[in-house]
Amino acid sequence: MPANKPSQIQIASPVIGQDEIQAVCEVLESGWLTQGPRVAAFEKKFAEIHGIKHAIAVTSCTTGLHLALTAMGIGPGDEVILPAFTWVATANVVVQCGATPVFADVDPVTYNIDPQDILKRITTHTKAVMPVHLFGMCSEVDEIRDIIPEHIKILEDAACASGAMYKDRPAGSLGDAGVFSFHPRKSITTGEGGMITTNDDQIGELVGMLRSHGASISEEQRHHGSKPYLLPEFNHLGFNYRMTDLQGAVGLAQLTQLKRFIKERDCWANWYTQELSTIPWLRMPERPRDGVHAWQAFVTYIDPATAPMSRNHLMEQLQESGISTRPGTHAVHMLGYYAKRFRLKPTDYPRAMDCDHNTMALPLHNQMSKDDYHHVVETLKDMS
Repeated sequence: MPANKPSQIQIASPVIGQDEIQAVCEVLESGWLTQGPRVAAFEKKFAEIHGIKHAIAVTSCTTGLHLALTAMGIGPGDEVILPAFTWVATANVVVQCGATPVFADVDPVTYNIDPQDILKRITTHTKAVMPVHLFGMCSEVDEIRDIIPEHIKILEDAACASGAMYKDRPAGSLGDAGVFSFHPRKSITTGEGGMITTNDDQIGELVGMLRSHGASISEEQRHHGSKPYLLPEFNHLGFNYRMTDLQGAVGLAQLTQLKRFIKERDCWANWYTQELSTIPWLRMPERPRDGVHAWQAFVTYIDPATAPMSRNHLMEQLQESGISTRPGTHAVHMLGYYAKRFRLKPTDYPRAMDCDHNTMALPLHNQMSKDDYHHVVETLKDMS
């Protein structure tokens, strides 16, 4: 690296310490590596923190969404409404169930799905709505519930929302089910991994079986039962979406730090907002009126009419200054597969298209130093 080139401030970096390392070593020494007691303990603790009856650990948020939709009976001929501005997996799982994704436009300030646009998309085939708590801010689930017919399910894509609150209720407890992600860019991580949450006993029982090939009991239950030599029954067509005990152990250690992680991020998000609000072409992210933002990402909006350069050129300049940035996410209806298969145009969802072109995530994570944050702010101010 050239002597004058600054070290790169990463867009995200997980916090992995001795507690996580020791927890993994204990699992390795135990001889039980697949889904077992550590996963069960992680599920129990996660359910307690999020105020939910059932928490079912899986390999990723994507597989969790797929399982939840399957448990809700979503399949061919059904329609599922979801935001046009979200990560592609939200739509992929609908297609993988054989159902049809129906996009709705988003609120340009919160980036979350617009409840009034949902109302325009409902048909006799609509079986579920998937609000995404994008970047850690909860969608307006109460408003969505009030305007949709009672038989339509609500599945929260809470990938970014571990620890987030909507009014006085935790994310994942707001709809019929929710699904979280533990990817390294999230507040807490297990490397890869996800968690399904629900208060519905039927959904909870069914996803617990479906994640393990459709088995009537788990491997741990069978091995510790009175007849470990007998195989379980298989009355459902299932999948292998099980989390390992190695991941469960890491998740348990991470959960003990979740409140601290979010508090630190919230503090620096406040500071970013105070310092950067003087830049007229850079809009700060919205905060919930009565809730807790999980701050998976600090996503700004660059006004294309007044900014000194395009969003992509700005990101290039920041990269050269040692600051990693990313687009907020993408408008799924503009991606090749969805545009071609469903004959969609970028302008079909103009607010999602605008967010796709002009949002920018700044570094915000628990490995950043005070100097890192100051460098980001000073560099942006120098560009204005």
